[in-house]
This record gives sequence, structure tokens and C-alpha cells, in this order.
Amino acid sequence: MSKINSNDKKEKRGYLLKFLDSVEYIGNKLPHPATLFAMFALLVLLLSGVFAAMDLTAQHPTTGETIRPISLLTGEGVRMIVDNMVTNFTRFLPLGVVLVAMLGVGVAEGSGFMGAALRGIVLSAPARLITIVTVFAGVLSNAASEAGYVVVVPLGAVIFLAFGRHPMAGLAAAFAGVSGGYSANFVLGTIDPLLAGISEEMAHIIDPTYSVNPAANYYFMFASVFVITAAGTWITEKIVEPRLGKYTGTPDTDPTEDNNNNMGRLKPEEKRGLKAAGLSFLILTGLVLWALLPEDGILRDPETGTILESPFLSGIVAFIFIGFLVPGLTYGFVTGKFKNDSDVINSMGKTISTLGVYIVLVFFAAQFVAYFGWTNLGLIFAIKGAEGLEAIGFTGYPLIFAFMIVSALINMIMGSASAKWAIMAPVFIPMFMLVGFSPELTQLAYRIGDSTTNIITPMMSYFALIVAFAQKYDKNYGIGTIIATMLPYSIGFFLVWSVMVIIWIAVGLPIGPGAAIYYP
Repeated sequence: MSKINSNDKKEKRGYLLKFLDSVEYIGNKLPHPATLFAMFALLVLLLSGVFAAMDLTAQHPTTGETIRPISLLTGEGVRMIVDNMVTNFTRFLPLGVVLVAMLGVGVAEGSGFMGAALRGIVLSAPARLITIVTVFAGVLSNAASEAGYVVVVPLGAVIFLAFGRHPMAGLAAAFAGVSGGYSANFVLGTIDPLLAGISEEMAHIIDPTYSVNPAANYYFMFASVFVITAAGTWITEKIVEPRLGKYTGTPDTDPTEDNNNNMGRLKPEEKRGLKAAGLSFLILTGLVLWALLPEDGILRDPETGTILESPFLSGIVAFIFIGFLVPGLTYGFVTGKFKNDSDVINSMGKTISTLGVYIVLVFFAAQFVAYFGWTNLGLIFAIKGAEGLEAIGFTGYPLIFAFMIVSALINMIMGSASAKWAIMAPVFIPMFMLVGFSPELTQLAYRIGDSTTNIITPMMSYFALIVAFAQKYDKNYGIGTIIATMLPYSIGFFLVWSVMVIIWIAVGLPIGPGAAIYYP
């Protein structure tokens, strides 16, 4: 009987690996995201001509106006394309906010502040709290771009091994927090203004005056930190670590050494730098609160005196920039990492230089978004889709749940969160607005689906790095090993987030400052 069970397991494992090989093969055959956007832009041009010739129409549900497609395959269309190519790019909202935010992140990373802060959080935890602190540090680290992948994930394995636990369990716990918990944090990161910018542009298809704040999902994200940390801790200790068993291998490197990855204990100068950086951040926070909390605070709306429509929220990207810049500068000069202003500027430049491919992608994405808006196809598809959903009665919770699943599945073959959202938002934002859901809620549902499968898709840009980290502890670890280990987190996070969304909608809580659940 045991032999049959063993063969069944091998057969199932074979099917799993074949499936994963197929996903990897198909994903690797896809063109670069920038090329995809160029192809989509050309497709919009062709479709505009076809649907204009067919005279496809839709009736606007609020104004009653008859909406017709506008062909760009005309003389006027060609002139629009040529005249607006540069401004489509320069006025694309996510571009500026990402570049500004990344300048501050570059200083925080270049000074070593982010790496030291994350190491300090994990290394100072008592043994019984190692799991929860590892997941928690991973969740918080995703605000600083790739810092969590290159610092917290390998550090999780090192710490678990140092405490006599399986290093793969530590790696999995950290990876789950960093990537699976990508839609949870106490602070806003670079992805927040980027997605909000795309959402706002697409909301304008229905409502030209609609504004999506970069902090649109903040309340839900804040609460999600506790939920995802608890779920990640439980899954690690009750499912993942028991399955892995006791570690009997020999790691390639001594986890107690302060090696080239700088995973050892904090040095005296690093501790001084962290204290100084923490003090500078507290002073900065005090100044912001002094300008925000009083009724006549200079960061409140000068006309209404409210916070919801204040310069603080509309200019949140500036505070993301300053929030990373100030402690980064302080840490860098205290530790000696920064000697002069040239070192600071170089750290900014180094970070911006890594965005070269992203800038190329944005150019083609901006053209696609502009063409989609000009042709009225987004509005027509949204109206037709909303009418279809209402006709079959597919609204409310099932609609949100289905959209989360779609987002999760698409993430399996296309890794970039912003690239996927730029493709999906032109259809789903207007469609959901027409059935009564706000752009902020649609964006939130997308982020949940996207986050939960980050940890099981080989298409995620850092997946190969995670495999490399794992192979330091066992040469036989591969893609299948990582996905099998991370699958419980993916399923668990999706389930707890789904329940959380249902409760949030049922109670009617705002998902962010000024961000309602429903669109009237």
C-alpha cells in the first residue's frame, strides 16, 4: 500500500513540475512588457478603425449620451498621434511620482540605512518571536523597493539556522512577508503613487474630475500588516516548518559570519547611525504633525481646513521622498558612508539609473493609455461589460472575488504590477465604476490578487534570486521546491484577505483617506 502511495506522490509531483515548466516556458516566450504595450497600442489603432466602421455604440448611463468609437486610422487621428507623442509621455502621471519617490529611496538604500534597519529589527528579536518578527520585517521592507529581497529574505534563512531551525522556513517566512504581503504596510511605498496615478487616469474615462489619492488604500494596508503577519507566522510554524523537518545539510557559508552580504550583527557605527536616523525621523514626524494637526495648520486645506483635501494628501509623494531622504542622509553621514554631497547625489543617480527600462516601458504604456482614451473604446467596453454583469446578476461580493482571482492568475504569467495594472485598469476601473464600486476598491482588489501569487510565480523578477538563496542550503532546491513551499502562504493570504475585504465592505469602512467603497 505504501508503494502505491509513493508512486501516486511521484506522479502528482511529476504533473506539478510539468505544469510549472509549462508556465515558465509560456511566460519566457512572452515579449518584454514594453514590447507588449507597443503591440497593444497598435492593436488599439486597428480596433478603433474596425469598431468605427461597425458603428459600435453605447449609451452613457449617467448623461444618456450615445458614445461612438473614434478611429485613429484617419488623417485627424494620425495628427493627434504625432502631436501628442511627447506630451503623452511627459504627462503620464505615474512617471513623475515614481522618479521623485525613488530619489529619496535611493539615499536610504545607498547610505546603508534600509539594510541596517531591517537587520536590526530581526536580529534583536527574542527566539520565541523570530517567526513573527521575520514576517513582520518582510512586510515592512516592501516599502523600500528591492531592499527586502536582497536583505530580509537571506537574513531570514540565516537567523532561523542560527537558532537551530530549518533555514528554508526562515527564507519562506521572509519571502512571504516581502512579496506575498506586498499590499500591506505601515508606510506608503513607491508602488502606491504609481498605481494611484494609473487608476486616476482610467477613472477619468467615466468622471474627468475624479481624483485617486496615493494613500487611497492606506487604511486597509495598515490593518493588513497585522492580518498578514499573523497568517504568515501561523503558516510557517504549523504547515511549512513541520513539512520541511529538521535541517541536516551544510550551508555554503557560515551564517554567523559578517560576510559579503553584510548579514552579521550590527557594528557600533551602524547602531549610532540608526539612533541618529531614528531621532531625525521623529523630529521630521513632529514637524509634519505640527503643520497638520492644528485647525490652522499649514498642511491643511487653506479654504476648508480639512485634512482629506489637504496639500498633505495631495502631495504625499513629497513626504515619501522626504521620509526616506532625511533618515538616509543622517545615517550616511553619521556612519561615514557619505563623505560629501557628491556621495549623496551619486546614490540618487544610481537608483534612477536602475529605472532605465521602466522609463522605456512607461513611454509605450503612456501611448497605449492615451490611444485607449481617445478612441472611446475603454468607455464603450466598460458600459457593455457593466450591462452584461448586471444582466446576469454578477455584482457585489462575487464580482470583487472573481476580479481578485483574475488578477492572481494574470500575475502568474506577467510579473510587473504596474504593467498589469496599466493593461487591466482601462477596462476594469470604468466597468466597476458603472456597477457602483469606486476606483480605489477596484485597485485594492487588484493589489490583493497580485500580491498573493507573487511568491509562486517564476515570472516574478526576484524569483530566480530566491532560488539561488535556497540553493546555498541545499543544491537540489529548485523552482518546484520554492513553489511547493510557498503555496500554503499564497492560498492562506488569499483566503484571509478575501474575508477581510468582505468584512470591510459589509461594515462600510473607508479603505483610505477620502476613499469610499462605492461610486455613486
